[in-house]
Amino acid sequence: MQSQNPIFIPGPTNIPERIRLAMARPAWDHRTEAFEAFFGPLREDLKTVFGTEQGEVVLFTGSGTTGWDVALSNLLAPGDRVLATSHGMFSQRWIDLARSLGLVVDVIEAEWGEGIPMDAMESALAEDTQGAIKAVLAVHNETATGVTSDIGRVRQAMDQQQHPALLFVDGVSSIGSLPFHMDDWGVDVAVSGSQKGFMLPTGLAVVAISERAEQEAAARSHPRGHLDLGPMLKASRANSYPWTPAIGLIGALRESVDMLMEEGLPAVYARHTHLAGGVRAAAEAWGLPICAKHPALYSDTVTAIHVPAPHSAAELVAHANRRYGVSFGVGLGPLSDRVFRIGHLGQLTETLLLSGLATAEMALLDLGVAIEPGSGVAAAQGHFRAVIAESQEQIA
Repeated sequence: MQSQNPIFIPGPTNIPERIRLAMARPAWDHRTEAFEAFFGPLREDLKTVFGTEQGEVVLFTGSGTTGWDVALSNLLAPGDRVLATSHGMFSQRWIDLARSLGLVVDVIEAEWGEGIPMDAMESALAEDTQGAIKAVLAVHNETATGVTSDIGRVRQAMDQQQHPALLFVDGVSSIGSLPFHMDDWGVDVAVSGSQKGFMLPTGLAVVAISERAEQEAAARSHPRGHLDLGPMLKASRANSYPWTPAIGLIGALRESVDMLMEEGLPAVYARHTHLAGGVRAAAEAWGLPICAKHPALYSDTVTAIHVPAPHSAAELVAHANRRYGVSFGVGLGPLSDRVFRIGHLGQLTETLLLSGLATAEMALLDLGVAIEPGSGVAAAQGHFRAVIAESQEQIA
């Protein structure tokens, strides 16, 4: 029966029953008027989720990493310079991918647990008086550390220096769960994946492209293989597909977007903030530090929590899975044995999250970590109940 337990990792996330049923429909033909009538409204609704009116959204078969590749391989060529911050596992992986494609990466190093350092970003842009930097790579939500950076401030730094670089944003663990304003922030390429806020299995890279980025891509002539944006954008505007799509996942994505729209995006974002507050209250009650260095950086989709030495965070995660059948996120990179991560995005409620916190408490106690039994759960309950009490007072 442990297979019925929810998971508490920052992706893949729990899959709602509605979405599982949508994936179970029989195979259908994507070369039909029925698909065209279906695909057009889905693209428009996805633009709403990304916060864009002037951009286009395309769906590539693959993961969020595929979306990174789409941005880099379509808009940049070997030898081009890009600017990026390394402040966690996924920001570093994007840098590594860029280098593997022959790009020259100017890296701003930041401590894990910090966000994008805006002063250093502005200085690097100011020093590039010739405009050699073609793109800035920014991770909105660094999943390894539970840190959310201010993308609006990145764009502000670029504008203050009147720098012409494109802005690429990894929104894999934020879009669909946290507010994302592609147009307002001047984002040129925004990348997401089906397995996070969209609550699907891995398999779709959901990529939004600005008008400027589309024009830049069309002006490039270097080879791009099957990730070429040109054929994809042309087909998408005809509500079609240039090759065989992941039709089952696209059908399920329609159900996912319907669920987000029915709840209302502001309510979706508020729910994630509310649940994240319960996790942070639990960590504080346990006396365990959060990896994100400042409250302003706290992510509403994942919290990385330090485990005190000599206890092993990796063993904690393994024990919780073996003994209780519950999955938490492992630490990554230099934090591999120092933190465990609680994902709180997608299909989650107060009740489900309390079960995860209770399990985390049992696992911590089993390993001998000095916490007060029940303290974290009680703190989260207090946080959740306080919000209920406040809403009742407002109604009265």
